[in-house]
Amino acid sequence: MTEEFDASKPIYMQLAERINKKIIRNELGLGEKLPSVREMAVQSGVNPNTVQRTYSELERMGIVETRRGQGTFVTENKEVIKRLREQLKQEIMSEFVRNMKELGFTMDEIITSLKDINQKEGGV
Repeated sequence: MTEEFDASKPIYMQLAERINKKIIRNELGLGEKLPSVREMAVQSGVNPNTVQRTYSELERMGIVETRRGQGTFVTENKEVIKRLREQLKQEIMSEFVRNMKELGFTMDEIITSLKDINQKEGGV
């Protein structure tokens, strides 16, 4: 199954974002092994070099670690994952607020709308 990619952003970054989101949602647990480079390349429909670059970037960020002869694993460091979760939240929220303000909404209108939507969806 090949995946769809946004042409405006490097594929390796998009793959890294998808892996990060899986980690945040606990679809990939602490210490869990990632698919091999070849396996991920086939699943994603991309060149293995792209996957290798993705894994290298995630390793540079401390999110995964490569164990020689064993593969690539999600870090077991809970603090790294906690920081990743907070970073993704901040990025998404900042982009959302910036987009809403570009449309002319005030912060009070944004907050009111969020509360309304949350209530309609059965939130607290």
